[in-house]
Amino acid sequence: MTIEINRPELEALIRERMNRGGFNDVEDVIMQALVSAPAPEPRHRRTGQELIDVCAKVRGLLTDEEVDTLFSRTHSASRPADFE
Repeated sequence: MTIEINRPELEALIRERMNRGGFNDVEDVIMQALVSAPAPEPRHRRTGQELIDVCAKVRGLLTDEEVDTLFSRTHSASRPADFE
């Protein structure tokens, strides 16, 4: 794998860590950073059932008219075509 560093401030920081930390090369700096950093939390994949369960909690809280008011679509300014 090849890693290209395009930001001068990042390159300077890596060089500083190499000199100050006694690392032999850039790979050692990267390895130390990855080992000492906390692992990211795994991403939770949502399922269709979760959406159904969430919707079930709010089902019946609004009337059909309230839902229509809250979620009405913008009507187009176009008119029906009359071909006669």
